[in-house]
Amino acid sequence: MSGRLGVIVAVRGDEEARAVARIDGHPGLVVVRRCADLVEAVAVARAGLGRVVVLSDQPHLDADAVAAIRAAGAGIVGVGEAGRLEALGVRTAGEDLAAVVLGAVERPAPVFVPPPERGGGAIVAVWGSGGAPGRTTVAVNLAAEAAHAGHRSLLVDLDTYGASVATALGLADETAGIAAVVRAAARGDDAGSLVARHTLEVAPRLGVLTGLARAARWPEVTGPGLERTWPALRAAADVIVLDLAAPADAGAGGPGALGPRRDAATLAALAEADAVVAVGSAEPHQLIRLVQALLDHEGPTPIVAVNRIRASVAGARPEDAIAAALGRHAGVSEVWPLPYDPRAADAAARDGRILAEVAPRSPLRRAIASMATVVVEAARASRDAPVAVTD
Repeated sequence: MSGRLGVIVAVRGDEEARAVARIDGHPGLVVVRRCADLVEAVAVARAGLGRVVVLSDQPHLDADAVAAIRAAGAGIVGVGEAGRLEALGVRTAGEDLAAVVLGAVERPAPVFVPPPERGGGAIVAVWGSGGAPGRTTVAVNLAAEAAHAGHRSLLVDLDTYGASVATALGLADETAGIAAVVRAAARGDDAGSLVARHTLEVAPRLGVLTGLARAARWPEVTGPGLERTWPALRAAADVIVLDLAAPADAGAGGPGALGPRRDAATLAALAEADAVVAVGSAEPHQLIRLVQALLDHEGPTPIVAVNRIRASVAGARPEDAIAAALGRHAGVSEVWPLPYDPRAADAAARDGRILAEVAPRSPLRRAIASMATVVVEAARASRDAPVAVTD
């Protein structure tokens, strides 16, 4: 076995014997484990017992399983029907199985092959500090204002801790539309048709993909699944607004732990977004949280919006005081102040409607409308900017 490349086999049916014979028949390869199922194959790869996993299409094979194997440092080669395997980014082999296995180590393929350019709609991620600074209120009304301005808009609830877009809009939907779409994409199915099926039209040019009805379902919305969902979301609208949770849980055991991360949706969305709106609240303890979130953020500079601004918590000229504090402690050069308007916010929450419907002249509504124009323009400019290609 010395000097031979270890191969893990997870092939169903009669094809397994043929695959094993071809691998063991090559002087540079050896089968180290014939696995009963995909779960065993992932575990063996994580244990470092083999350099390549040879598998066939089977139950539970999805983008998450492919990502788990590659994260363990193993290459992947498929045998049998190529359709869904290749849709998941797995190269398939025929009679040249041994050569493809060797090539999987020399030139490992990426988990997903992104399109050469983003195209389609622009993605805006509404994110921010922990607590309840009003992220959902901003996300809902930013999407509504984009629709009011004439853009086909899609609001997606990606909060894996406490999805609340459906409640904010008075929707009784319990299907967790985003989970259905991500599951389909992770299996290699057509995510676009699922986006169309699960999008709820709540206003002219404004659709909604609802979030998780129960927070315990967060493992259904995985990073690898979302990577395959972005093109379908971009194809569905001109502007896609994502309502995100504030990262708070790195996952059981940290980045190297087994299994999905609860913050995977937030992290994947921040990486994909063309523009990020970071929302904080004007209360001193909330501003401290916002400063920390901004300092921890990796990526393009967010557009910062501070909600519930009022003199009673920030002193005289609260907008100036908050902007100065964020500039001094977080390097923020511009802050969008969102005025404290409890009457309008309470009316919208009570009726499950957007601010433009219940309080069209509200100072809060006007501030979000102004910010929406700038955010959409920034997101579209970022989407259309040329992307550097590296080998």
